[in-house]
Amino acid sequence: MRLLYRYGLTALFFGLLLLPYVSQATHVRAGEITTRRLSATSLSYEVTLTAYYDERTGAAAARDANSYTFCFGDNTTESVNRQLPIRFINGRTSSINIYRTTHTFPGPGVYTISVQIANRNAGTINLPPPATSDNLTFFVSTTILIPTNLGLNSTPVMLNPPLDSARVGQRFCHNPAAYDADGDSLAYRLSKPQEGLPNSCRSRVIPAYQDPTVYSTTSETGGAPSFTIDSRTGQLCWDSPNRIGQFNFAFIVEEWRNGVLIGEVTRDMQIVVVDQPNKRPLIAGASLCVEAGTLIQQPITATDPDGQRVIINAYGGPLNVLADGSPLPASLSVPQEYARLINGGTPLAQPGTATFYWQTNCNQVRNQPYDITLKASDVPPRGTTTLVSFATLSVKIIAPAVRNLTGRASAVAGGRAIQINWAAYSCGRIVDVGLGPDTTKLIIYRREGSCSNIPSVSCTTGVPAGLGFTEVGRVPYTATTFTDTTALRRGVVYSYIIVARNPGDVNNGGLSLPSQQVCLELPRLTPVLTQVTVDSTNETRGRITLRWARPLDLRAGDLGAPYQYRIQRATGLSGTAFTTIGTVSTNLDRNVVDTVYVDQGTSTSALNTTANAYRYQIEFFYTDPTTRQLTSLGVADAASSVRLSTAPANRSVVLSWQTNTPWSNDNQTHIVYRSRSGPNGPFNRIADVSVQGSGTYTFTDTGNDTYVADGNTSRQLTADSSYCYRVTTQGRYTDTRLAVFGILKNDSQVSCAMPTDTTRPCPVNLGLDSLNCASLSPESQCNLSSFTNKLRWRQTSGVNCDPNVASYKIYYGRYSQDTPALLTSVNAPTTTFDHSSLTTVAGCYYVTAVNARGQESVPSNRVCNDACPYFALPNVFTPNGDGKNDTFQPMRCARAVESVTFVVFNRYGTKVYETTTAVLNWDGRASDGTELPSGLYYYQATVRYAVLDRNTPAQVFKGYVQILREGVSMR
Repeated sequence: MRLLYRYGLTALFFGLLLLPYVSQATHVRAGEITTRRLSATSLSYEVTLTAYYDERTGAAAARDANSYTFCFGDNTTESVNRQLPIRFINGRTSSINIYRTTHTFPGPGVYTISVQIANRNAGTINLPPPATSDNLTFFVSTTILIPTNLGLNSTPVMLNPPLDSARVGQRFCHNPAAYDADGDSLAYRLSKPQEGLPNSCRSRVIPAYQDPTVYSTTSETGGAPSFTIDSRTGQLCWDSPNRIGQFNFAFIVEEWRNGVLIGEVTRDMQIVVVDQPNKRPLIAGASLCVEAGTLIQQPITATDPDGQRVIINAYGGPLNVLADGSPLPASLSVPQEYARLINGGTPLAQPGTATFYWQTNCNQVRNQPYDITLKASDVPPRGTTTLVSFATLSVKIIAPAVRNLTGRASAVAGGRAIQINWAAYSCGRIVDVGLGPDTTKLIIYRREGSCSNIPSVSCTTGVPAGLGFTEVGRVPYTATTFTDTTALRRGVVYSYIIVARNPGDVNNGGLSLPSQQVCLELPRLTPVLTQVTVDSTNETRGRITLRWARPLDLRAGDLGAPYQYRIQRATGLSGTAFTTIGTVSTNLDRNVVDTVYVDQGTSTSALNTTANAYRYQIEFFYTDPTTRQLTSLGVADAASSVRLSTAPANRSVVLSWQTNTPWSNDNQTHIVYRSRSGPNGPFNRIADVSVQGSGTYTFTDTGNDTYVADGNTSRQLTADSSYCYRVTTQGRYTDTRLAVFGILKNDSQVSCAMPTDTTRPCPVNLGLDSLNCASLSPESQCNLSSFTNKLRWRQTSGVNCDPNVASYKIYYGRYSQDTPALLTSVNAPTTTFDHSSLTTVAGCYYVTAVNARGQESVPSNRVCNDACPYFALPNVFTPNGDGKNDTFQPMRCARAVESVTFVVFNRYGTKVYETTTAVLNWDGRASDGTELPSGLYYYQATVRYAVLDRNTPAQVFKGYVQILREGVSMR
């Protein structure tokens, strides 16, 4: 009987065991909770528990499961009845049971909804011991976030029942076919089955739960076993089970919107592992991206390694069917029409092919793809368990492009405008996103100066990146025209595209494909400025010459004559306060020179070209034939003079100049002139500068002259001279229609500057008369209390230093460890220095040179002198007052002694005298002043020398001395 139970469990699930096994207390196999908000104006939600019961071992208990208690996470509960009729699946071995209610939450917040059911079904291998797994309760929960601005929202629903079969030694995969009607992003992660705690809404992970890999030895290909879930697709795979029986595990589906986690649904599911020779079928997925309105007819093919027939099924929101086969609620449905799987659910001779058929429409546009879970089941011989495989068909539906874009440009007395037109947009719609209605908008983008082809990138919506398009307007989707009047300039090619923004949030909204571009240019009905050049630089009598061309697209007789040019001026490179400074009448006679004007200022407005740049525009007038009044036709694009600035630098001058013109001065050669004689010249051409596209151009003059046709003026710039400059810019119109004007040359004003000079003097080479201690006799430097170090140096030269020196600075440090500090300075041309009144010759020196501008050279070489210490003591003296040998002092003379610590002991070791002094001169008395008697005394002299090394240790002398007084024999 034990054997019958062990091997009969798997067969029981698949129809091999005819005798039923009945239990009154065990029945739950799997389940999850989902929610759906019913109104944007209230917090009422439809809450659904979908539970899967074991109809073989727990049919009786399943029949009794008429209601369960829902915990809503707001401290309220409700007993909810089961909906009838019950739907049976898997050959009536299992049933799907629906418990549904409506609950209104008290306010925004985070709520965890949960249900616990007694009990699970028996025999679950990884909830040991399997024989008593029916004593464990079943617990699932779902967490939802209700913010104040979320609007309508539904948790994802799982359309594939959580009941499948696996084979020992073979990789098993399951896909829940989760579908989110709101288009929110879904993510998946593994969890663990839980059990409810008695008499509460709380739970815990089942302590006895074992990860499925415990029941795996190797993977299908011989590698390490694994149990994983794909975080994006939800594909859960176990590679590979090694034991037959039923297993439970859990996973969580996360719901994300705009980067915020707004919900989590936990599914607890069960599979059965069998040991049979059958191999699972194979099925391939695909990814599609189509414009709304496309008819999808995608073939789906499945094969079976055993040559058996296959059944192809599909699960997903577009199919409009829940896991129990009932229709999706209207709020969860994909807008009509629904997809279908032709030849789906029918045994097919393999390779079997079904066709996913979907007539898409504009209401189905959204950012997230529709993931259709494809399931292939084999049809094995009777008595063999059916195995399955899964794949994903990902379908992204994007909004189509706006079609038939055309346009025209105008530039008349009323102003400049470009009007674009297009066919009525085919995918405009109005939706209620829960916070009010939203409609499709058409966004108009423009770029300047290019009509190059836009590369087509499949399934890439929105404005093409990196091509310079900027938004210039938005209109309702019902509009078919737009007029652009924003900062339009003549001579510029404008390219336009349109992108539709679909209604809804970022999930269900999104952008359409970009339209084809239309390129337009304003007609030339106004003059074209070609020159603004500075003729004279002066604070009150400056002069600037203007030249322009007649309106290119206007001919005599087009409008009433006579015509008039009005010259207008504003101060500054970007000045806008234009005032009329002169007029020129014309009949557009090409034989008459009437397109030149010299601005020399007015009696009330001097032209200060020294301090200012000036900007000009030419307004063109025609004579109205009716009123005979002059009427403005338009204004030429303004152009400024060239503004040059000069700044001093080290033995150089930095030039920078700017322009603000309708023609481009970029990527051209500009000419630099220099005068060494002042602002009135003469000027020599010194450099041709190739400038790049920046709008501000620079050049550094170091004194070189690279243009020698007018004489070579190359020589070093000096800090005591002023240099003056003028720059000629060269530019051209980028508009091909204006290319006839060729290179446009304009002169800047004159600007002068005096360079600085931060060049250091050349360094010096330093020498020092130092002592040779080996050559000194004991009497050398005897009785000296003051010493002198003699320094001498030599000036060096070089190409990168200044040979002109005004003074020298001498730096001194007493010890070799010191950083020398400034001692004194001497004026050039002196190159020697005696450092006198020193108590020791020990010390280090370096010297720097200083020029007239105060720049100091790098330090010279460092030189040092060291003392030659000498110290010796006698062994007898006679302190008897006869003036001979009356004191105990160093023999001959001591040299470089800084201090002596002298201690005297009598023959018994008693200290009788101690002193620290710079000069040792002991008179034979004790420390208290009393005369010491004649006799032998011992001493220790610790001598510290005034040498170069601060850390030189003291020298210790130990010896004896005989004191001889009158009447005492010297023997």
